[in-house]
Amino acid sequence: MRTPIFYTLLMLVALPCPAADHLVYVYDYDFDPKILTIGVNDTVTFKALGNLASHNVHADNESFRCAIGCRGVGGESGDPTKQNFSSTVTFAQKGVVSYHCDNHDGMVGSITVDDAVAAGPPIGPGFSGNWFDPTANKAGHGFQIEILPDFGMLAIWFVFNPAGTAQNWIYSQGTYSPVSNTTTLTAYLEQGGAFPPNFDGSKITAPEWGSLQFTFTDCSHGTVAWRSNAASAAAGYADVSFPIQRLTSVAGTTCP
Repeated sequence: MRTPIFYTLLMLVALPCPAADHLVYVYDYDFDPKILTIGVNDTVTFKALGNLASHNVHADNESFRCAIGCRGVGGESGDPTKQNFSSTVTFAQKGVVSYHCDNHDGMVGSITVDDAVAAGPPIGPGFSGNWFDPTANKAGHGFQIEILPDFGMLAIWFVFNPAGTAQNWIYSQGTYSPVSNTTTLTAYLEQGGAFPPNFDGSKITAPEWGSLQFTFTDCSHGTVAWRSNAASAAAGYADVSFPIQRLTSVAGTTCP
């Protein structure tokens, strides 16, 4: 007997959204991304490759302590190690979980667990292009976004300093989940450059400056949340959220 179409649709609507896995790299003295928002029952895989120092990932609330395996699972301790490791943790409750490396002060991160983000297409190559803030009188700043191989994402924010006296290019790069419409990238501010012929690359510095969380509601619209770190907050870069809209796309790409 054939299944009625309307019954099939009801079955599809009733199915829960699949949990997503999010990737956090454990680098020497840093996590990437160090600020992440995920859905309830999503997982986070902490991955360390080729580090020179010993690291682990230890939740401030003691809910997990992981490196080569996680404490309490299969007899593992979660002690810091120089060896490559990949450990996955499930987050079943809403809230904010902060974590750190036991060996290094300042090597910290946080994960916000919330209800599923508003439905939108998963991030993919079609999101590459230029995006701007469509709010009235706000269209003079925006992003160049490139979706890279191996689930990488690069975004450059063309904006100005808080005093309005100079242009700033805030550079952010990290990873995204191919089943999610949101990702958080660590951001950096390049400093020390000069107009050619006086440009000297040896004088360029790129201190970490905060983070950018991108959430896309469709292929041409989304929101961005900027979160300052201590250095950028001290320099007057306040936390802010605003909408973004597509300005250009890359030939040959489609979305989703």
